Amino acid sequence: MNIDMIEAAAGRLKGVVLRTPLLSSPFLDEIAGRRVYVKPECLQHTGSFKFRGGWSAVSALPPEARAQGVIAFSSGNHAQGVALAARRHGAPCVILMPADAPRVKIDNTRALGAEVVLYDRATGDRDAIGAALAEDRGLTLIKPFDEPQVIAGQGTTGLEIAEQAAEAGVTEADVLVCCGGGGLTSGIALALEAKAPGLRARPVEPEGFDDVRRSLISGGIERNNRTSGSLCDAIVTPSPGQITFPIMTRLCGPGIAVTEDEALAAMAQAFSRLHVVLEPGGAVALAAALFHPGAFEGDAVIAVASGGNVDREVFCMALDRFGGA
Repeated sequence: MNIDMIEAAAGRLKGVVLRTPLLSSPFLDEIAGRRVYVKPECLQHTGSFKFRGGWSAVSALPPEARAQGVIAFSSGNHAQGVALAARRHGAPCVILMPADAPRVKIDNTRALGAEVVLYDRATGDRDAIGAALAEDRGLTLIKPFDEPQVIAGQGTTGLEIAEQAAEAGVTEADVLVCCGGGGLTSGIALALEAKAPGLRARPVEPEGFDDVRRSLISGGIERNNRTSGSLCDAIVTPSPGQITFPIMTRLCGPGIAVTEDEALAAMAQAFSRLHVVLEPGGAVALAAALFHPGAFEGDAVIAVASGGNVDREVFCMALDRFGGA
Protein backbone atom coordinates (compact mmCIF):
# COMPACT_ATOMS: atom_id res chain seq x y z
CA MET A 1 0.00 0.00 0.00
CA ASN A 2 1.26 3.45 -0.92
CA ILE A 3 0.09 6.87 -2.02
CA ASP A 4 0.59 5.97 -5.68
CA MET A 5 -2.16 3.33 -5.42
CA ILE A 6 -4.50 5.84 -3.78
CA GLU A 7 -3.86 8.45 -6.46
CA ALA A 8 -4.39 5.83 -9.17
CA ALA A 9 -7.70 4.89 -7.55
CA ALA A 10 -8.64 8.58 -7.47
CA GLY A 11 -8.06 8.68 -11.22
CA ARG A 12 -10.43 5.74 -11.77
CA LEU A 13 -12.99 7.31 -9.43
CA LYS A 14 -12.89 10.73 -11.10
CA GLY A 15 -16.30 11.65 -12.45
CA VAL A 16 -17.87 8.70 -10.64
CA VAL A 17 -17.47 9.29 -6.92
CA LEU A 18 -19.03 12.27 -5.14
CA ARG A 19 -16.62 14.75 -3.57
CA THR A 20 -18.42 15.12 -0.25
CA PRO A 21 -18.10 18.49 1.50
CA LEU A 22 -16.57 19.44 4.84
CA LEU A 23 -19.42 20.70 7.04
CA SER A 24 -19.40 22.69 10.26
CA SER A 25 -21.83 24.13 12.77
CA PRO A 26 -21.31 26.62 15.61
CA PHE A 27 -23.60 24.49 17.75
CA LEU A 28 -21.32 21.46 17.37
CA ASP A 29 -18.29 23.66 18.05
CA GLU A 30 -19.89 24.78 21.31
CA ILE A 31 -20.51 21.20 22.45
CA ALA A 32 -16.98 20.09 21.61
CA GLY A 33 -15.18 23.18 22.81
CA ARG A 34 -13.28 23.46 19.53
CA ARG A 35 -13.98 23.70 15.82
CA VAL A 36 -15.56 20.50 14.49
CA TYR A 37 -15.52 19.68 10.79
CA VAL A 38 -17.59 16.77 9.51
CA LYS A 39 -16.90 14.85 6.29
CA PRO A 40 -20.38 13.41 5.45
CA GLU A 41 -19.69 10.23 3.51
CA CYS A 42 -23.31 9.36 4.26
CA LEU A 43 -23.97 11.53 1.17
CA GLN A 44 -21.81 9.27 -0.99
CA HIS A 45 -23.36 6.89 -3.55
CA THR A 46 -25.06 3.98 -1.69
CA GLY A 47 -24.99 6.04 1.52
CA SER A 48 -21.44 5.33 2.65
CA PHE A 49 -17.74 5.61 1.82
CA LYS A 50 -17.78 1.95 0.80
CA PHE A 51 -18.64 2.85 -2.79
CA ARG A 52 -15.13 4.28 -3.14
CA GLY A 53 -13.46 0.97 -2.31
CA GLY A 54 -15.99 -1.05 -4.27
CA TRP A 55 -15.45 0.96 -7.44
CA SER A 56 -11.69 0.98 -6.98
CA ALA A 57 -11.54 -2.81 -6.65
CA VAL A 58 -14.01 -3.67 -9.44
CA SER A 59 -12.49 -1.16 -11.87
CA ALA A 60 -8.98 -2.55 -11.23
CA LEU A 61 -9.92 -6.13 -12.19
CA PRO A 62 -8.83 -7.57 -15.53
CA PRO A 63 -11.81 -7.49 -17.93
CA GLU A 64 -12.09 -11.28 -18.06
CA ALA A 65 -12.25 -11.57 -14.26
CA ARG A 66 -14.79 -8.76 -14.05
CA ALA A 67 -16.99 -10.46 -16.64
CA GLN A 68 -16.95 -13.65 -14.59
CA GLY A 69 -18.28 -11.80 -11.55
CA VAL A 70 -17.43 -10.75 -8.00
CA ILE A 71 -18.39 -11.82 -4.51
CA ALA A 72 -18.23 -9.86 -1.26
CA PHE A 73 -18.94 -10.45 2.44
CA SER A 74 -20.73 -7.61 4.20
CA SER A 75 -23.34 -6.59 6.74
CA GLY A 76 -24.51 -3.98 4.28
CA ASN A 77 -22.42 -0.97 3.34
CA HIS A 78 -19.60 -2.81 1.55
CA ALA A 79 -22.33 -4.95 -0.02
CA GLN A 80 -24.05 -1.95 -1.55
CA GLY A 81 -20.82 -0.33 -2.67
CA VAL A 82 -19.64 -3.44 -4.48
CA ALA A 83 -23.13 -4.16 -5.86
CA LEU A 84 -23.43 -0.72 -7.47
CA ALA A 85 -19.88 -0.82 -8.80
CA ALA A 86 -20.49 -4.27 -10.30
CA ARG A 87 -23.80 -3.21 -11.86
CA ARG A 88 -22.24 -0.16 -13.51
CA HIS A 89 -19.47 -2.37 -14.88
CA GLY A 90 -21.97 -5.01 -16.10
CA ALA A 91 -20.45 -7.63 -13.78
CA PRO A 92 -22.39 -10.38 -11.95
CA CYS A 93 -22.33 -9.86 -8.18
CA VAL A 94 -23.02 -12.16 -5.21
CA ILE A 95 -23.14 -10.73 -1.69
CA LEU A 96 -22.93 -12.93 1.41
CA MET A 97 -24.72 -11.13 4.25
CA PRO A 98 -25.54 -12.03 7.86
CA ALA A 99 -29.24 -12.70 8.29
CA ASP A 100 -29.39 -10.18 11.16
CA ALA A 101 -28.11 -7.30 9.03
CA PRO A 102 -30.45 -4.28 8.96
CA ARG A 103 -33.33 -4.97 6.60
CA VAL A 104 -32.77 -1.70 4.72
CA LYS A 105 -29.24 -2.83 3.80
CA ILE A 106 -30.39 -6.27 2.62
CA ASP A 107 -33.20 -4.76 0.56
CA ASN A 108 -30.98 -2.07 -0.94
CA THR A 109 -28.31 -4.58 -1.91
CA ARG A 110 -30.88 -6.68 -3.76
CA ALA A 111 -32.32 -3.56 -5.39
CA LEU A 112 -28.85 -2.79 -6.77
CA GLY A 113 -28.95 -6.06 -8.68
CA ALA A 114 -26.83 -8.30 -6.48
CA GLU A 115 -27.72 -11.85 -5.56
CA VAL A 116 -27.89 -11.86 -1.75
CA VAL A 117 -27.04 -15.04 0.14
CA LEU A 118 -27.88 -14.90 3.85
CA TYR A 119 -26.11 -16.84 6.60
CA ASP A 120 -26.35 -17.14 10.39
CA ARG A 121 -23.62 -14.95 11.84
CA ALA A 122 -23.48 -17.02 15.06
CA THR A 123 -23.34 -20.50 13.54
CA GLY A 124 -22.45 -20.15 9.86
CA ASP A 125 -18.92 -20.33 8.48
CA ARG A 126 -18.92 -17.24 6.29
CA ASP A 127 -15.51 -17.90 4.79
CA ALA A 128 -16.36 -21.49 3.88
CA ILE A 129 -19.70 -20.51 2.33
CA GLY A 130 -18.08 -17.72 0.36
CA ALA A 131 -15.15 -19.86 -0.78
CA ALA A 132 -17.52 -22.52 -2.09
CA LEU A 133 -19.57 -19.96 -4.02
CA ALA A 134 -16.46 -18.32 -5.46
CA GLU A 135 -14.99 -21.64 -6.59
CA ASP A 136 -18.24 -22.93 -8.08
CA ARG A 137 -18.87 -19.78 -10.13
CA GLY A 138 -15.36 -18.45 -10.73
CA LEU A 139 -16.04 -15.27 -8.77
CA THR A 140 -13.38 -12.82 -7.54
CA LEU A 141 -13.58 -12.06 -3.82
CA ILE A 142 -13.53 -8.37 -2.89
CA LYS A 143 -12.75 -8.20 0.81
CA PRO A 144 -14.36 -5.41 2.86
CA PHE A 145 -11.15 -3.90 4.25
CA ASP A 146 -8.06 -6.11 4.00
CA GLU A 147 -7.70 -5.67 0.24
CA PRO A 148 -5.21 -3.23 -1.33
CA GLN A 149 -7.50 -1.84 -4.02
CA VAL A 150 -10.31 -1.37 -1.50
CA ILE A 151 -7.96 0.49 0.86
CA ALA A 152 -6.78 2.60 -2.07
CA GLY A 153 -10.36 3.60 -2.88
CA GLN A 154 -11.13 4.46 0.75
CA GLY A 155 -7.93 6.48 0.84
CA THR A 156 -9.38 8.92 -1.69
CA THR A 157 -11.45 10.23 1.24
CA GLY A 158 -8.16 11.30 2.80
CA LEU A 159 -7.05 13.07 -0.35
CA GLU A 160 -10.22 15.16 -0.22
CA ILE A 161 -9.82 15.85 3.50
CA ALA A 162 -6.26 17.08 2.94
CA GLU A 163 -7.45 19.54 0.28
CA GLN A 164 -10.52 20.69 2.19
CA ALA A 165 -8.71 21.13 5.49
CA ALA A 166 -6.13 23.33 3.77
CA GLU A 167 -8.94 25.41 2.26
CA ALA A 168 -10.41 25.82 5.76
CA GLY A 169 -7.04 26.84 7.17
CA VAL A 170 -6.64 23.68 9.26
CA THR A 171 -3.08 22.41 9.11
CA GLU A 172 -2.92 20.46 12.38
CA ALA A 173 -5.77 18.31 13.71
CA ASP A 174 -6.88 14.81 14.54
CA VAL A 175 -9.01 13.17 11.86
CA LEU A 176 -11.48 10.83 13.57
CA VAL A 177 -12.49 7.80 11.54
CA CYS A 178 -15.28 5.29 12.19
CA CYS A 179 -13.29 2.07 12.28
CA GLY A 180 -14.15 -1.59 11.71
CA GLY A 181 -11.37 -3.59 10.13
CA GLY A 182 -9.39 -0.47 9.32
CA GLY A 183 -9.72 -0.07 5.55
CA LEU A 184 -10.97 3.51 5.71
CA THR A 185 -8.71 4.43 8.61
CA SER A 186 -5.53 3.07 7.03
CA GLY A 187 -6.38 4.53 3.62
CA ILE A 188 -6.98 7.98 5.10
CA ALA A 189 -3.81 7.68 7.21
CA LEU A 190 -1.70 6.97 4.13
CA ALA A 191 -3.23 9.86 2.20
CA LEU A 192 -2.69 12.28 5.09
CA GLU A 193 0.91 11.16 5.52
CA ALA A 194 1.63 12.17 1.94
CA LYS A 195 -0.61 15.21 1.52
CA ALA A 196 -1.25 16.70 4.99
CA PRO A 197 1.32 15.49 7.54
CA GLY A 198 -0.08 17.81 10.19
CA LEU A 199 -3.32 15.80 10.22
CA ARG A 200 -3.38 12.51 12.11
CA ALA A 201 -5.92 9.70 11.74
CA ARG A 202 -7.56 8.36 14.92
CA PRO A 203 -9.74 5.20 14.84
CA VAL A 204 -13.06 5.34 16.71
CA GLU A 205 -15.09 2.25 17.65
CA PRO A 206 -18.07 1.28 19.82
CA GLU A 207 -17.39 0.12 23.37
CA GLY A 208 -17.15 -3.66 23.61
CA PHE A 209 -16.04 -3.91 19.97
CA ASP A 210 -12.85 -1.84 20.19
CA ASP A 211 -10.41 -4.39 18.80
CA VAL A 212 -8.38 -1.76 16.93
CA ARG A 213 -8.00 0.45 20.01
CA ARG A 214 -6.83 -2.52 22.09
CA SER A 215 -4.56 -3.75 19.30
CA LEU A 216 -2.83 -0.39 19.07
CA ILE A 217 -2.22 -0.50 22.83
CA SER A 218 -0.89 -4.07 22.91
CA GLY A 219 1.06 -3.90 19.66
CA GLY A 220 -0.54 -7.11 18.37
CA ILE A 221 -3.84 -7.99 16.73
CA GLU A 222 -6.59 -8.35 19.34
CA ARG A 223 -9.98 -9.94 18.68
CA ASN A 224 -13.46 -9.05 19.86
CA ASN A 225 -15.20 -11.57 22.09
CA ARG A 226 -18.45 -10.96 20.19
CA THR A 227 -19.15 -10.26 16.54
CA SER A 228 -22.78 -9.11 16.88
CA GLY A 229 -25.09 -7.36 19.28
CA SER A 230 -24.14 -3.74 18.62
CA LEU A 231 -26.24 -0.97 17.09
CA CYS A 232 -23.01 -0.03 15.30
CA ASP A 233 -23.24 -3.12 13.07
CA ALA A 234 -21.52 -1.39 10.15
CA ILE A 235 -18.18 -1.31 11.96
CA VAL A 236 -18.31 -4.53 13.98
CA THR A 237 -15.51 -6.83 12.82
CA PRO A 238 -13.62 -9.66 14.57
CA SER A 239 -10.22 -7.94 14.44
CA PRO A 240 -8.14 -5.46 12.42
CA GLY A 241 -6.74 -6.72 9.13
CA GLN A 242 -3.31 -8.12 8.38
CA ILE A 243 -2.75 -5.29 5.89
CA THR A 244 -4.51 -2.49 7.74
CA PHE A 245 -3.09 -3.03 11.22
CA PRO A 246 0.59 -2.33 10.40
CA ILE A 247 -0.45 0.86 8.59
CA MET A 248 -2.53 2.01 11.57
CA THR A 249 0.27 1.09 13.99
CA ARG A 250 2.72 3.27 12.07
CA LEU A 251 0.51 6.25 11.31
CA CYS A 252 -2.50 6.50 13.65
CA GLY A 253 -2.92 8.08 17.04
CA PRO A 254 -4.58 6.21 19.93
CA GLY A 255 -8.00 4.72 19.35
CA ILE A 256 -11.18 5.90 21.06
CA ALA A 257 -14.23 3.90 22.15
CA VAL A 258 -17.68 5.50 22.49
CA THR A 259 -20.93 4.25 23.95
CA GLU A 260 -24.03 3.45 21.93
CA ASP A 261 -25.83 6.31 23.64
CA GLU A 262 -23.08 8.69 22.52
CA ALA A 263 -23.42 7.41 18.96
CA LEU A 264 -27.20 7.92 19.08
CA ALA A 265 -26.75 11.42 20.51
CA ALA A 266 -24.31 12.24 17.70
CA MET A 267 -26.88 11.03 15.16
CA ALA A 268 -29.44 13.42 16.66
CA GLN A 269 -26.99 16.33 16.61
CA ALA A 270 -25.96 15.62 13.00
CA PHE A 271 -29.60 15.64 11.93
CA SER A 272 -30.46 18.76 13.91
CA ARG A 273 -27.35 20.83 13.18
CA LEU A 274 -26.08 19.55 9.82
CA HIS A 275 -29.30 18.12 8.34
CA VAL A 276 -27.65 14.77 7.56
CA VAL A 277 -28.76 11.27 8.46
CA LEU A 278 -26.22 8.92 10.06
CA GLU A 279 -26.34 5.31 11.17
CA PRO A 280 -24.86 4.47 14.59
CA GLY A 281 -21.64 3.04 13.18
CA GLY A 282 -21.28 6.08 10.95
CA ALA A 283 -21.71 8.46 13.90
CA VAL A 284 -19.05 7.19 16.31
CA ALA A 285 -16.34 9.57 15.01
CA LEU A 286 -18.61 12.57 15.54
CA ALA A 287 -19.55 11.16 18.96
CA ALA A 288 -15.88 11.12 19.93
CA ALA A 289 -15.42 14.70 18.74
CA LEU A 290 -18.43 15.94 20.71
CA PHE A 291 -18.32 13.89 23.89
CA HIS A 292 -14.63 13.03 24.41
CA PRO A 293 -13.01 16.48 24.23
CA GLY A 294 -10.16 15.50 26.52
CA ALA A 295 -8.89 12.99 23.96
CA PHE A 296 -7.66 15.77 21.65
CA GLU A 297 -5.35 18.73 21.58
CA GLY A 298 -5.62 21.78 19.39
CA ASP A 299 -8.51 23.96 18.36
CA ALA A 300 -9.95 21.81 15.57
CA VAL A 301 -10.95 18.23 14.90
CA ILE A 302 -12.25 16.52 11.75
CA ALA A 303 -14.77 13.67 11.98
CA VAL A 304 -15.61 11.34 9.10
CA ALA A 305 -19.33 10.49 9.14
CA SER A 306 -18.92 7.21 7.32
CA GLY A 307 -22.47 6.06 6.58
CA GLY A 308 -26.17 6.81 6.77
CA ASN A 309 -27.90 3.49 6.02
CA VAL A 310 -30.02 3.31 9.16
CA ASP A 311 -33.27 1.50 9.87
CA ARG A 312 -36.19 3.84 10.54
CA GLU A 313 -36.72 2.43 14.04
CA VAL A 314 -33.13 3.07 15.11
CA PHE A 315 -33.12 6.58 13.67
CA CYS A 316 -36.40 7.44 15.37
CA MET A 317 -34.99 6.07 18.65
CA ALA A 318 -32.02 8.42 18.37
CA LEU A 319 -34.26 11.42 17.74
CA ASP A 320 -36.73 10.47 20.46
CA ARG A 321 -34.01 10.03 23.06
CA PHE A 322 -31.60 12.79 22.11
CA GLY A 323 -33.34 15.03 19.58
CA GLY A 324 -33.91 17.75 22.11
CA ALA A 325 -30.39 17.61 23.47
